[in-house]
Amino acid sequence: MKILALETSTEYCSVALWQDGAVTARCELVGQKHSEMLLGMLDGLLKDAGVTIKQIDGIAFGKGPGSFTGVRIACGVAQGLAFGANLRVVGVCTLQALAQASGRDKVIAALDARMGGIYLAAYEKHRDAWVTVIEPCLCKAEDAPVVVGDGWFGAGSGFALNDAALSARYDGHLSGVDAHAVPHARAVAQLAAAEFAKGNALDAALALPLYLRDKVALKTSER
Repeated sequence: MKILALETSTEYCSVALWQDGAVTARCELVGQKHSEMLLGMLDGLLKDAGVTIKQIDGIAFGKGPGSFTGVRIACGVAQGLAFGANLRVVGVCTLQALAQASGRDKVIAALDARMGGIYLAAYEKHRDAWVTVIEPCLCKAEDAPVVVGDGWFGAGSGFALNDAALSARYDGHLSGVDAHAVPHARAVAQLAAAEFAKGNALDAALALPLYLRDKVALKTSER
C-alpha cells in the first residue's frame, strides 16, 4: 500500500510517502509559505520515488490542532488530491503525531496555541498502539490536565514557551523534554497506515480539521 502524507500545522512543512512500511520524507522550515511550498515538495517526493499520484492508495494529513491557516492548507490540499485521484483520506491529530515522532512510549504533547494557551494531549503506547490518556485540549500551561505516574516525556513547542509552568505542573512525572519537536508527515503516514488497514479512511468530503479553538484572533482592546 502507498500512502501520501502532508503536515503543515506549524512553521515547518513536511511530506512523506509510506510504501508498505518504508517511509521517505521531506521537511523544510517555511514560516508562513506552506501554500507556496507544499505542492512542489509533494511533486518532488513522488518524482524521486518514481511514483505517480495514480499509484497512491490513500492520502493522510495532519488535521490539527495547530496554526489555523496551516491546518486548513493541509486539509484543503488533501481533499483536492483525494477528489482528483478518487482516493480516501485519513486525518491524524498533530499531537498524536508528536507522540509518534518522539520514539517514546509515554508522551505529553504540547504545541503553542498563541494567545497564552497551549494545545495539549497525553498518550501511552500499549502493544504498538497509542492509548489516549488526555484528550486533545486547549488550556493554560498552569492549568494543564494532570497525569499519573512517572516516565512521561514532554514534546513540542508548548514546552519551549511554558517551561516553568509545565515543569511545575508535571514535577516528578517527566523523564525528559524535547521542546523543539514538531509534528512530521513521517509520523502522520505511520499513524494513518494503521487507520487505513482498519478500514477507517473517509471520503474526501468528510475530511475536517481539528481546531479546538473557535476564536482565532484578539480584538484590538484585548491586545
